[in-house]
Amino acid sequence: LPVTVKAFETELIPAERIAAQIGKTVILTCNSTGCASPRFSWRTQMDSPLGGTVNNHRTYSTLTMNPVSILNSHDYLCTVFCDKEEKKEKTVKVELYSFPSDPIIEISPPVAGEPVTVTCRIPEVYPSDQLEVLLKKGEDLLHKENFYGDSNTNTANKTVTYSFNPTAEDTGKEITCVAKLPIDDMDFEPKERVTSQKLNVNFGPQNTIITASPGNSPMEGDSVTLTCVTESNPPAQIVWRKHLADESIQHLIENNVLSIPHARFTDSGLYMCEVINLVTNKTEKATVDIVIQDGPKNTMISVIPATAVKEGETVTMKCITSGNPAPVISWKKKKATGESQKIFQGAVLTIQNVTSQDLGLYECEAYNQFGKEEKAVKLLVKVPPQNITVLVYPSENVKEGENVTITSSTYSNPPSQMVLKKVHQEKEIILPSANGTFILYNVTKNDTGRYLLDVFNEVGNNIKVIEIAVAGRLEKPDQMIALIIAFSCVTAIVVPGVAILIYVARKAKINGSYSLVKALRLKV
Repeated sequence: LPVTVKAFETELIPAERIAAQIGKTVILTCNSTGCASPRFSWRTQMDSPLGGTVNNHRTYSTLTMNPVSILNSHDYLCTVFCDKEEKKEKTVKVELYSFPSDPIIEISPPVAGEPVTVTCRIPEVYPSDQLEVLLKKGEDLLHKENFYGDSNTNTANKTVTYSFNPTAEDTGKEITCVAKLPIDDMDFEPKERVTSQKLNVNFGPQNTIITASPGNSPMEGDSVTLTCVTESNPPAQIVWRKHLADESIQHLIENNVLSIPHARFTDSGLYMCEVINLVTNKTEKATVDIVIQDGPKNTMISVIPATAVKEGETVTMKCITSGNPAPVISWKKKKATGESQKIFQGAVLTIQNVTSQDLGLYECEAYNQFGKEEKAVKLLVKVPPQNITVLVYPSENVKEGENVTITSSTYSNPPSQMVLKKVHQEKEIILPSANGTFILYNVTKNDTGRYLLDVFNEVGNNIKVIEIAVAGRLEKPDQMIALIIAFSCVTAIVVPGVAILIYVARKAKINGSYSLVKALRLKV
């Protein structure tokens, strides 16, 4: 059979052109066929240094550039010699680029309403004059920049910076840096690199509100829950405070929920939720006025100057109560029949020029839609003795030996005491009394005279004058002797008694008061 001889040929791999990433390894392989002992030669078209290592083998040769650099941007020529005269040449163009990694995004701490700077850095780019960079927020284009006319002849780090004012709504949106190296006549991938970073905007606190459950006007005893709601990133620190009646502020808790398990009337007041963002260093406050509703409670009556006053004075009665809504206050006076009559509406009842008709039981009634409460006070009017009636039995003109009874009635408050005095030679002799009744036993002419009935109490006194005349009578001798003996006996008893009364009366003047009952007891 005839032997087929292959023609002498040369092949260069890769053929014609290659796009090489700077810093990587590039191997050019020159193959020969149809030649038993080929010889290989490598050179650049401009006879520049090869910038690589040649390794010859029996039928092929390699040129290894490790790493490939900007110095390797040439047309490389592989020449294969076969025998003495025959040779073949192949050329490959080495085109360089550098686009080794994705962009790097740096974002300054974003605070809502304040400028934030986004920096996108593209490392080791070549050729940089072909670079295009896009900055996007979500789907919105923020900025576009290219580097046309850039004169860098080697790899370079390129940076794009853009500033904008973020809003709270931007939180969670992605900031994307898109870097493109669109060299149409170079075959490499990727020609586009993308890096994204979520935007975490620090904002607030804002839109702070307080919700009250079941409402801001609960009933006493209800459970009340106050919730402070705010918008803040990072989450805000929440502090509850309460404004007190003395204008001070009471610190309560550090929590977004404030619970009052069993609301009391004293829990009413202005509550404040203070929200603090430690990153933005901003504070916002919200307030709610809590009014605990209840029927009247703790109702009291104060009386000025006192519950017992003298006629003609002015007395003021004030009704104090608590409750919400504010109770309506009215005054009633209890009649003698036991019924109550409404006499005034208002917290303060004033009675001027008090008379005895004003004494009695006064009731203060506090009322709102949740209930009512009543309190009562008894007003006493001090009245000096008046309307004094004096009765003398059997009459003011009597005969010796008869008994004379003097009784008196009067109206006064507090009850009166009575003292009967006989005016005798410019002296007053105090006579004893039994329950306000005075009895002159077996009167004689010596009992004739003027008697003063002094009716008195702590408020005042009243004196009535009684003229008693005793007429004599004729007696038999033996009867006269008996009468003298009897009179002597009576005198022996009465004189010490009168002395005791005088002593007691003097003592009473010293002490400022006198009691007929005590006088009688002393006599007994």
